[in-house]
Amino acid sequence: MIVTLLTIANIAGGILLGLATLDKWDGERNFFNKIAATLAPFQTIIGGALVVLALIRLFGNGGLIFNIISLLGGFLLLTHVIVKAPAFKDTLYKLSDKLMPFKASIGIALIVIGIITLF
Repeated sequence: MIVTLLTIANIAGGILLGLATLDKWDGERNFFNKIAATLAPFQTIIGGALVVLALIRLFGNGGLIFNIISLLGGFLLLTHVIVKAPAFKDTLYKLSDKLMPFKASIGIALIVIGIITLF
């Protein structure tokens, strides 16, 4: 059950994070833009699911690399919420700034991980 939910969250989060690259691949059809527009209101929920489910799998018997990428993707999706925490604001903001150049790469990696775990 956790693996299925994490797979869905990986693919959805990957589409949101990797939209710039996916839009270039898509061309004129705007297929990924339409999906991202549908998923955008759920960005916080998807990010939270990525973080929580990846932590559960990380402490369970899941793959280390897959779960770390899921955690990073969830963190990027939750940046707008996490930065509001006053105690960790500066540290989390710096971490988020360091991860932003890799946003599209992490998004594509999440999609690949989601597809791999489907099989």
